[in-house]
Amino acid sequence: MSVSAPTTPTTSALSLHDARPFFEKALVYGVQHGLLSAEKLKAICTEAPKGMVQIARYFGNENLRPDLEQARARIVNLVSLYLQESCGGDVHLAAQSLRDHSLLSRSKGGSEMLKNLIAMPQNTHFAMHDREGFTEAQIPQLAKWSLQSHAQYQAELAVRQPISQLIEAALWLAARFDLQADDLEEAGTDAEAVIRTALLLHSLAPKAEQWPDRIAFEALITTLRKKTGPIPLPLPASLPAELHSAVEQVRASVLADVPRLRDASQNLRALLRSPAFSGHYFWLEDPLAEIEHYHHSLDELHHDHSPASAPHSGSKTWQRVTQGQQDEHALLTLFLYLSVGAPKRYVPADKTALTEKAALSLLRSIQQRGLQAEQASDFIRQHAPATHQATYCALWQSFVQESRRTLCGDHHGQRQEALALLRRECHILG
Repeated sequence: MSVSAPTTPTTSALSLHDARPFFEKALVYGVQHGLLSAEKLKAICTEAPKGMVQIARYFGNENLRPDLEQARARIVNLVSLYLQESCGGDVHLAAQSLRDHSLLSRSKGGSEMLKNLIAMPQNTHFAMHDREGFTEAQIPQLAKWSLQSHAQYQAELAVRQPISQLIEAALWLAARFDLQADDLEEAGTDAEAVIRTALLLHSLAPKAEQWPDRIAFEALITTLRKKTGPIPLPLPASLPAELHSAVEQVRASVLADVPRLRDASQNLRALLRSPAFSGHYFWLEDPLAEIEHYHHSLDELHHDHSPASAPHSGSKTWQRVTQGQQDEHALLTLFLYLSVGAPKRYVPADKTALTEKAALSLLRSIQQRGLQAEQASDFIRQHAPATHQATYCALWQSFVQESRRTLCGDHHGQRQEALALLRRECHILG
């Protein structure tokens, strides 16, 4: 790599169109102002070919001339990106950076910038958010971005950074209720829905310790309908300052929803299912909450235990949560869901089957909080068909006695054994 003499613009207008890479500008400035010695220039010229070969090997073949030529363009661009971003476009600071650090470290810095950019989410839907960071599958994207300008980098960063902040804010708010990224991903919700719900919780139920299920969320809105005057929706006092703007942005949408949410003339459940509100808020689907709801609803309980339905088909709740399943693997899956202790975790609509991912999430919950086996037994006695209650209780108790120790183990070997047990005894999809 050779260092050329600086080009002296004849007019100030021409200087505005200096198309040289920022690396070249910093290099020339450093030579002109005595910041870069002859020894440093020699070191740069020694490092550059090594870096080019490494880059050509990473993206293609170091033995092919076209790949080496692209590698030369890439190393110049990566160093330029890092210097321009880290030094704020100040060529003096950039020249000092070249003086104090190796060329390859500046190139690596540019590469890390791009990897972090590529790993940033492009939307706020948790199910589409890859939390693994930069992966080998994204190398083609890195190849493209390694030739993009600093302006293009900043434009993409301006798009992705707010999305990352929304996700970070949602995770921070959810963590206060012991919900983790896995729970949100399994639920298929998005960051805005989590933030909206958290703001309502913080304002209307400040002492709440659990994330609401559907019934609890409806109760929250019922509380809202009883209030008069404006709803302040304050931000949590401990919310990190860097997340304030992201939460404020979503807060505005909640305030816009409030007039319709508190309109008592509209059926609440129908409103929440309407296109305008579907997915706008996030609540847990929890069978235990549904059971509690029916337990406290005398009319429903009377209907559930009427002679016409109870002896043969079980209660309405049983029919709904089993979806007609009688297979013992499906029923054990349901009983296992029912036995997971508080705080309530996300449970899919079909509670008689587990995906591999849901199985791992369920195991983590059991290993952290234990197995509340009596909850499933109580459910069987209250809601299962009378003629099958003894059989189902015996099935469940036998499973618990044989499996509790394995399911509650927390080291890696036990976790794998527990997963194998679930594959054998429960209904695992895929």
